Amino acid sequence: MELIQENCTLCPRACKARRTQTQGAGVCRVGTYPRIARAALHFDEEPPISAGGGSGAVFFSGCTLKCVYCQNYAVSHECFGETVSPARLREIYFELIAKGARNINLVTGTQFVPAILKSLSGGLPVPVVWNSGGYETADTLRRLEGHIDVYLPDFKYMDAELAARLSGARDYPEVAPKAIAEMLRQTGKAVFDQDGRMLRGTLIRHLVLPGQLDNTKQVLRRIKWDFGDAYVSLMAQYVPMGRAQEFDDINRTLTQEEYEQAAEYMQYLGIERGFTQETCAATGAYTPAFDLTGVLRG
Repeated sequence: MELIQENCTLCPRACKARRTQTQGAGVCRVGTYPRIARAALHFDEEPPISAGGGSGAVFFSGCTLKCVYCQNYAVSHECFGETVSPARLREIYFELIAKGARNINLVTGTQFVPAILKSLSGGLPVPVVWNSGGYETADTLRRLEGHIDVYLPDFKYMDAELAARLSGARDYPEVAPKAIAEMLRQTGKAVFDQDGRMLRGTLIRHLVLPGQLDNTKQVLRRIKWDFGDAYVSLMAQYVPMGRAQEFDDINRTLTQEEYEQAAEYMQYLGIERGFTQETCAATGAYTPAFDLTGVLRG
């Protein structure tokens, strides 16, 4: 039976597009069957995610956020990828596990939730990670309950004007906290194995943007006040990609002083369950090759 999405409201944009298996006219511009750009072992996530044999990362096309600086621009904006069935997607999970993946890491899959749920039917022998931009509805996340072990959301903005200008999502500061609250409700406090791998829990990422320390401080305060059970990753790896060169204020990497101030503020707030990065992480090395690796059989 063809998987058709009528009046799609899977993401907060609720564009109500009609989406067939291979075509979509909505904000995400993809059909209901997963469109994938890469499926491979990934070793550059936070230690609890990449611990051991690496994370089995599946990169989906057509992100519902439209961040002008996205490091995965070809996938998120240009929708590069190949459409596969839910059955093929499940095969991909097991191919990654056979290569040593310690979890299956679903990267920006909100637009494909019904198909992903089909692919997860019957469960997997490793934890499933939901890796997203944090721009989700609680209703859609509730559909994932029982299928996702670890949530890995971004928490990008508490500044609505900044969210509107850089991601086309003025409502992000209202939407993301509700989504993260739902994630934490599902996972509770983090659980780790003897190797430090997160088996269950929520790890919130925040990418520090150049010149936007006030926004970072607002995000960290919200995390401290409302999400005490979550782990936090304060990321220094911003590199101007995508259309960032069109925006003078973000067309550069962070300075050492900017990131140190952000890290010091996190420490000042008493956020102890956290990870930091060196500013030397600001290179293109964290962007994988989107070349359909692992997507097609053979």
